[in-house]
Amino acid sequence: MKEHSKSGVAMQSTCHICGHVFPRSKLRPWISVLPRVSDLIAQKTPGWIEGKYICKPDLAKFRRQYVEKLLADERGELDDLTRQVVDSLEAGELVSRNTEDEIAMNSTFGERTADKVAQFGGSWVFIISFGVVLMVWITLNVAGLFARPFDPYPFILLNLVLSCLAAVQAPVILMSQRRQETKDRLRAENDYRVNLKAELEIRQLHEKIDHQLAHQWEKLAELQQIQIELLEERNDRHH
Repeated sequence: MKEHSKSGVAMQSTCHICGHVFPRSKLRPWISVLPRVSDLIAQKTPGWIEGKYICKPDLAKFRRQYVEKLLADERGELDDLTRQVVDSLEAGELVSRNTEDEIAMNSTFGERTADKVAQFGGSWVFIISFGVVLMVWITLNVAGLFARPFDPYPFILLNLVLSCLAAVQAPVILMSQRRQETKDRLRAENDYRVNLKAELEIRQLHEKIDHQLAHQWEKLAELQQIQIELLEERNDRHH
């Protein structure tokens, strides 16, 4: 029982930032932190050296500060979309969302009706059916099928109907186009967030790989130095 308790204590360490004791599984050692993030931690809390540990929530905060500083240096002042990406990186959440569902939930009955009217007004069904109506209208009033045509040439009533239809159809089409612009803007914002987060994560991966390669080179150099020393000692013994 004593050995178990001792091993349990040995598997715990103190966070260098907050000073709380955590299991090793919830801590990150100094060697595994990215160099630039590690430099930022050392600036804020002196004494951050090899052998120290940091808890994952504090590490996420420093990663956020590093990303904000990186984006501010490259892009200037951070906007709302960029801050959403930074928040998602800190929380480890997905930044993409389904814009179609969002638009459908926020659309009114009039807006949905305008979309359907604009969709029908720009289809071949509407063009062919409206062309048939025009031809029938003109034929009935020109061919003399009625003793008194209801709209004789020059078709003043037909012109009035077409003018009224155009007056109603134009605002409906403009309303639908405005909604389409809103959809395109939301899609573009979603693509921007996803691309920016991917860019930041790829950059962090590059830095992590470079850091690990540099650490591996240091280990190889140490092993090579030890081998050289062993060979020198062996040669000295032979002499």
